[in-house]
Amino acid sequence: MQFFPAVGPDQKSGQQFFDECLRLTELADVYGYSHIRTVEHYFHPYGGYSPNPIVFLSAASQRAKNARIVTGAVLPVFNNPLKLAGEIGMLDAISGGRAEIGFARAFLPHEYDRFGISLDESVARFDEGMEQIELLLTGENVSHDGQFHRFSNVTSLPRPSQKPRPNFWTAAFTTPESFEKAGRIGNYIMAIPIGGSAMAELISIYREAWKSAGHDGDGRIMLAFHMFCHEDAEEAARIARDPLNRYLKSLVDAASGWVDGAESDAYKNYGKMIAALDAETFESQVEKGAAWVGTPEVLIERIRAYESDIGGFDDASLQVNFSDMSYEDAERSTRLFGEKVMSVFAG
Repeated sequence: MQFFPAVGPDQKSGQQFFDECLRLTELADVYGYSHIRTVEHYFHPYGGYSPNPIVFLSAASQRAKNARIVTGAVLPVFNNPLKLAGEIGMLDAISGGRAEIGFARAFLPHEYDRFGISLDESVARFDEGMEQIELLLTGENVSHDGQFHRFSNVTSLPRPSQKPRPNFWTAAFTTPESFEKAGRIGNYIMAIPIGGSAMAELISIYREAWKSAGHDGDGRIMLAFHMFCHEDAEEAARIARDPLNRYLKSLVDAASGWVDGAESDAYKNYGKMIAALDAETFESQVEKGAAWVGTPEVLIERIRAYESDIGGFDDASLQVNFSDMSYEDAERSTRLFGEKVMSVFAG
């Protein structure tokens, strides 16, 4: 289950949104959902209800006792690594050693503007933050003299419950270099499908980098999908269409800085990408397999077809209550998917 807020106070209060999300997490253990995940964003209805995913995930870990607890993702660019490392250790302790930590560069120009950080520093800040957090989680009495943050003889507390640390993931959108780097350094990858052939190519880049670096296995791949399951196909489309279209428009609005003139070599072609996303609709997302909407039978068929098209993946991170969808609709869908679809893929 993934909980990516794309709502503002005009649709749902923060209290209502998180109450509904936490109630849905209680279904994870009932049906065997493998993880709970949320994001870090700021200031805008697209993601802004989750400025600190660790706060929500700490609460979720007390409702779902078996699911992995995943940040999807935290942003080193806007955080001091000393603070973030301590929060990661705390989440790992509270969840009983179930934390997994996804990291991302951040990609919204308005967030960089408001934090007063240059888009051109995104890669350097991400790389340094990852290196420093790794050091703080795996070592004691550690020092690091970075470009952006420096510390000397520090032992981060609490120490991670998992040894040597929780699994690390890299969140990537469309940049091939991000997929290559994640595989090379041995991070798992979390991505958003942007069409079968493009996603297949990006996953191939990740897997090849993983193998070339000498890591065991093929890495691990998590893809995010909107999901709505209903016994009636027309009703499924009717309920999910407007919330998904509003989610897409919220994303485009949040990222409009790229269309309005923001530029950085670290984000090549993002203006064109956001302009293309502006043309996406419920129908196009369903057609390309980025949204799983329909009856259990249809979803089983589409999941198998999509997995075959891209050469397989390990984890589906499902947005089960996207945009302003009602709790009642989200709960019914989550239960039905658990009962009729997940059971087919179990094991």
